[in-house]
Amino acid sequence: MTAPSAVKAALTSQSIETPSWAYGNSGTRFKVFTQEGVPRTPREKLDDAAQVHRYTGVAPTVALHIPWDRVDDYAALAAYAKERGLRLGAINSNVFQDDDYRLGSVCHPDATVRRKALDHLLECVDIMDATGSRDLKLWFADGTNYPGQDDIRARQDRLAEALAAVYERLGEHQRMLLEYKFFEPAFYTTDVPDWGTSYAHCLRLGPKAQVVVDTGHHAPGTNIEFIVAVLLREGKLGGFDFNSRFYADDDLMVGAADPFQLFRIMYEVVRGGGFTPDVAFMLDQCHNIEPKIPAIIRSVMNVQEATAKALLVDRDALAAAQAAGDVLGANAVLMDAFNTDVRPLLAEVRQEQGLDPDPIAAYRRSGWGERIRAERVGGEQAGWGA
Repeated sequence: MTAPSAVKAALTSQSIETPSWAYGNSGTRFKVFTQEGVPRTPREKLDDAAQVHRYTGVAPTVALHIPWDRVDDYAALAAYAKERGLRLGAINSNVFQDDDYRLGSVCHPDATVRRKALDHLLECVDIMDATGSRDLKLWFADGTNYPGQDDIRARQDRLAEALAAVYERLGEHQRMLLEYKFFEPAFYTTDVPDWGTSYAHCLRLGPKAQVVVDTGHHAPGTNIEFIVAVLLREGKLGGFDFNSRFYADDDLMVGAADPFQLFRIMYEVVRGGGFTPDVAFMLDQCHNIEPKIPAIIRSVMNVQEATAKALLVDRDALAAAQAAGDVLGANAVLMDAFNTDVRPLLAEVRQEQGLDPDPIAAYRRSGWGERIRAERVGGEQAGWGA
């Protein structure tokens, strides 16, 4: 069994990236719900992200989404983040919220539209240069709704051509993380529908192209931990977008729908050597009806708890039971770790770091929520639109 000191050290070294868009207004495809105190600018998003890091101690980076977070001076934005104890993380492209992309972006049958989409992706790499970001995260809404609408193979060729152009533009220490989603908004074919398609493109591109696993982007019953294990084995797991789903791409707080699944995923990360900076732990969530900052803190804590349980698995006992064909014994080892209450351990870790043992309670006592509701009046609230 892993020594408590080693578990504590691992938990202290963990880093969870929060998404700028989670601090803004969001909603369903039918309605975006507004809240008082929501940020109006990228800088105000960073102010809120600093609160999450202040009380959890493990959220030092913030992902940006372009054009939602477009500014005139990205180096200045990076400096503003640094002043608040943060760094700018992954740069997320957006080639799905423009009328020109109705039939796709980089897979569109019109070369003019494809060029427009590619130019945006290259712009995002320019932004990475200015912010010092390592990761470019790509998700494409491209696909078709009807049989015969477009040539499936030709769309894959167009996708490969665009990805190759972006890959060529990446700097020495930059990476491309290719996300996948099995459906929506395309309902007949999706151009990057699964981890295998993403993996195939990344394998062809080279070592700077990695797969990102969004935990909400799978059909019901999909064994996500198997996907994680295979990608780690192949050296192609670049990171996670953590969230939860009950039905489709619900973008709920990670661990809310199935904490046991999150534990199983994190065990494969630990077992497969993925608990390193090379695997980015990122949140990708939309907090539609709950307060933004406390919800993000809760998500960070949920990832921490699942990680702690995964680290507590008695791997020697598990290996012995597996080798002996002891099915029940092997399962019991995992269940013992999952059923461990790790909250006292995490509270102890936080206290040793000089943090409050209860981040949610500490945030509520801080008065930050009341302050931003009073100060952020007027202007246009941030949000991803619908």
